[in-house]
Amino acid sequence: MHRAPKRRRYTIEEGLQSQREEQEHARAEGSSSQKEEDPSTSQALSDTGPLLIDAIYHKVSILVNFLLLKYRAKEPITKAEMLSSVIKEYQDHFPKIFSQASECMQLVFGIDVKEVDPSNHSYVLVNTLGLTYNEMLRDEQSIPKAGLLIHILGVIFMDGNRSSEEHIWEVLRIMGVYDGREHFIYGEPRELITSVWVQEQYLEYRQVPNSDPAQYEFLWGPRAHAETSKMKVLEILANMNDTTPDAFPVHYEEALRDEEMRSQARVVVRFNGVARTRAYSRATSSDLP
Repeated sequence: MHRAPKRRRYTIEEGLQSQREEQEHARAEGSSSQKEEDPSTSQALSDTGPLLIDAIYHKVSILVNFLLLKYRAKEPITKAEMLSSVIKEYQDHFPKIFSQASECMQLVFGIDVKEVDPSNHSYVLVNTLGLTYNEMLRDEQSIPKAGLLIHILGVIFMDGNRSSEEHIWEVLRIMGVYDGREHFIYGEPRELITSVWVQEQYLEYRQVPNSDPAQYEFLWGPRAHAETSKMKVLEILANMNDTTPDAFPVHYEEALRDEEMRSQARVVVRFNGVARTRAYSRATSSDLP
């Protein structure tokens, strides 16, 4: 009996390399013109620049894989451990390698690398934005996927709290994520964003009212509202653009209003909790002889 060939499993390193090439290709397609390179400059780069760049990127990929192993094991990590286990002969380039690996962990996998002890450069790996989706992964081989969710939540917020499906796919294509094409991290992206995350209530996927032919849009789901906030998402977006949240004044004001409403809601919840506790205490006291 003929057996279908097994689908090849990509390593993290191969996948990140593939994603980098996809993103570079997408950016190149979006550019209408390119400057001609000076031949002497091109020769110099081929002799030195690209070799070092590729070596650094290789180390970034290995460090990302190492950090993911630590994340799955729920173990902290130190700078000394990273230097001895991963960086090795490229210690002079550690700041750049670590910075790029940390950015990749956040933007691709939805994991923050946070320093907890500056004296010995100790770090812990935690979920970005407080999202619990990554924590649901039971299979040790599973790859955290919340990074894509963070991007989508950000697009929805910046689009006025609802985003057309067409615009979502436009943004994802820039990231090297295509409708109908298997992705090495996110799997089949359409199933993930229109089914899995909808069922998990992180996203709402609905038909635009009165659209003919039918068009669809995305909104934040109730679980996204419960686990994160507009301000947290805006902070991530600002960080991606090397700026601060108030650089987006309209969205910053909306995020501030959202924070105020959340604060008021927490006060009400605490007040109601105290009131119920006191009422229970009085009731039980009156029953005593």
